[in-house]
Amino acid sequence: MTRQLRAFGLGVLLTLGGVVGYAQLDKILKAGGIALAVDRFGGDMDRALNRLTNTKPDRNFATKVVPILSAGNGAHIGAAQVMGKPELVRKVQAVAQIEGDFLGREVRLRALIPISTKNPQRNINRVEGVGVSGIIDIRL
Repeated sequence: MTRQLRAFGLGVLLTLGGVVGYAQLDKILKAGGIALAVDRFGGDMDRALNRLTNTKPDRNFATKVVPILSAGNGAHIGAAQVMGKPELVRKVQAVAQIEGDFLGREVRLRALIPISTKNPQRNINRVEGVGVSGIIDIRL
């Protein structure tokens, strides 16, 4: 996986050249790396998390690993496992992360919402009946 991510990053770097600044390039590389990792290894991550939690999906219950997207900018910021009825889990394309504050700025809130799109900039269509059962951190 490391070679694939490096090749992806090098390709983006060569393509973009001096068009974007370092901070933007860093975001693009991280988002692309996470998207690539989830697309390529999502099934393996799902099975590993199921082993970790001793979860046994069957015909009435399914799990799936999808990217976590930062609602508002659509950046891939991680991965999450969702669970629920198989027909509902199949609809989930990503998990939207929305952040807010409570009691001024004393408490930070983070909501993780299973959604049926990978583009939350248009709208967030929640998939009711599906929950987030795990978070996967991907080191880049």
